[in-house]
Amino acid sequence: MPELSTLYPLFIAFILTIAATHFLLPVIKHFGLIDDPKIHKHPAILHERATPRGGGIPLFIGIFITAFFFIPITGITISIFIASLLALIIGIFDDKLNAESRDVSPYLRFGINILCAVIIVGSGVTIPFITNPLGGILMLNEPLFLWITIGDILSGIWIVWVMNMLNWSKGVDGQMPGIVAISAFVIGLLSLRFPFLDATSLIDAKLSFIIAGAALGFLMFNFYPAKIFPGYGATFMYLLLAVVSILSSAKLATAILVMGVPIIDALFTIFRRILSGKSPFWHDKKHLHHLLLKLGYSQRQIALFYWAISGIVGTIALTLQSKSKVFALLVLLVIVGGGLLFLHFIVLNEKDSA
Repeated sequence: MPELSTLYPLFIAFILTIAATHFLLPVIKHFGLIDDPKIHKHPAILHERATPRGGGIPLFIGIFITAFFFIPITGITISIFIASLLALIIGIFDDKLNAESRDVSPYLRFGINILCAVIIVGSGVTIPFITNPLGGILMLNEPLFLWITIGDILSGIWIVWVMNMLNWSKGVDGQMPGIVAISAFVIGLLSLRFPFLDATSLIDAKLSFIIAGAALGFLMFNFYPAKIFPGYGATFMYLLLAVVSILSSAKLATAILVMGVPIIDALFTIFRRILSGKSPFWHDKKHLHHLLLKLGYSQRQIALFYWAISGIVGTIALTLQSKSKVFALLVLLVIVGGGLLFLHFIVLNEKDSA
């Protein structure tokens, strides 16, 4: 376990995000960042009353202010927060349009996500190697084109993937902040497990704990029944989570495991939509949390289910070697993927028999 002083950024981000959310709620309402289901027609909407969006704003404030005091200013950290600010701005714009029953084009949002990833990878955030589960190290730092390496490409794909995947995982109140908090905390612990910490690992640990603290602070307002939604502006936090999972070595596999359920659900969703002849960006009510709702589980129960799986898998992942992590991921894939197929079969049968 880390020393208490190492967790100071977590506590401060937690308090600052609570304070920022509390004081900004009236401001967010004043500027019309409201998700009213009577106005905003969206197939995935679950709430029945008008609820403020724009939770990304207090989350950004809580994370940025804490990081200002605990994270050194370097080229990498500057690029990270420039990209984060860009993701926040496009997210707030989307939240505002949602209040008017409009949306920023999902293709434009996807393009902005790619731009954010390019900014970060261009500053030097990359995956230099991966551990081969069969033994040895696979180096990814050989240039493919000009100075671009395989590690750079994989880093960009991973950042964009996490930004989109976690955006799909905020379907029920409290679901997303809990997943992010657990994932960031596990990554932070993993960053501190080495006997000798370099500057990058220490920055990574502090930023991970800052993300975890901010997510927990926001959760105080987002657990069912939510007083505020994260909105699309919270995408910047998913970007940060992706970055901390690759800032220092040996954490990507753990991040994949701890976020395994939303990752598998997102993969299943993409393939399902493509096979049905629809765009992967097309919205529907067939994510795992939607299926669990159809079976009668409450939003609180579903959020707790996601947290429990992330916590259990994350704890196990901290003790596993690379080969064991691959095996654990395959087991999780079979269980969750099989469960999704089974639940879809039940839902479709109920629909056909209705």
